[in-house]
Amino acid sequence: MNAEQYLAGESKHVEYKLTIPKQSINYTKTVVAFANCQGGHIIFGVENNTWQVKGIPEDQVFVIKDAIANAITDSCEPMILPDISLRDYQGRTIIDVAIQPGMQRPYYIKSLGRDQGTFVRIAGTTRQADEATIKELMFEGSNRSFDKAPCLGLTITDESVDRLCERMTDIAKGNANSGENIKPVTRRQLLSWGVLIERDGELLPTNAYAILTGNEAVRSVVQCGVFKGNTKAVFVDRRQFVGPAWELIEQAYQYVLRNIHLGVRFDGVYRHDVYEIPPDAIRELIVNAIVHRSYIDHSSIQVAVYDNRLEITSPGRLPMGQTIERMREGYSKIRNEALASAFEYMG
Repeated sequence: MNAEQYLAGESKHVEYKLTIPKQSINYTKTVVAFANCQGGHIIFGVENNTWQVKGIPEDQVFVIKDAIANAITDSCEPMILPDISLRDYQGRTIIDVAIQPGMQRPYYIKSLGRDQGTFVRIAGTTRQADEATIKELMFEGSNRSFDKAPCLGLTITDESVDRLCERMTDIAKGNANSGENIKPVTRRQLLSWGVLIERDGELLPTNAYAILTGNEAVRSVVQCGVFKGNTKAVFVDRRQFVGPAWELIEQAYQYVLRNIHLGVRFDGVYRHDVYEIPPDAIRELIVNAIVHRSYIDHSSIQVAVYDNRLEITSPGRLPMGQTIERMREGYSKIRNEALASAFEYMG
């Protein structure tokens, strides 16, 4: 961090404390939130309302530093090891507590337990994590993908697996370029993607299988709406779609096309209909929402058409290691690995 960042105010990665609070949970919950998210810094000696650097009295610096280290290591589970340093700003000493993104998520306050003591960072605030977020953190901490986990309560037959293979093959052939050779999907392929897993010689469906086939064992819903004006104050139309993943994409895509403006462009004597938003961009946005949403979160994908824009909202926080800044630099991280592989095959 540099001096400008000290004065820039609290953010997703920065929190200020004038001094050490009497109750350590007033800052250890932020430590937990940083470890569960993208990391961050707690700066002691800065007012969080005025952003003024007041500093820590010289005779208290090392006592406070030790107290912070002890509180963090004693109260957080799994253990978090902070990087605590003393910094000088215009002759005043401040304490910088740096927390790295953790690999053993979820982190939580030991005395509160995992369900009540797990926190995450949202914008410049620390919030208690809900059940869906905790489950997602658990998958991240075990380096697993939710869509590759066995789908509890879902049974399959040889016929149902064959139907899925045939349907995916047909879709891939329909999306292929002319002359492109498409190999049929096999059970072995579904196993390699993680759509199926094998346990004790038996094939079991994963959550990806449920999503691809539209089975209600994993909730997969797209809600579409048209609004008058540029806010959600007045509904014009609403639709809800359920079913196999590729059907959701097509239904939502066609819904948007029906409800956006269609213009005309002339090329010589030929007339071409032109949508106000490129159809390829619309389809890509909807595909990304279906493939990369959090299926642990039971809320729905929202597709909203306004007079001046199209908004597509996908449930779930950004995957571990992903930030808006890194996305701008071209970094991407796959949340649902099995779905991504299946959709890549289908084109």
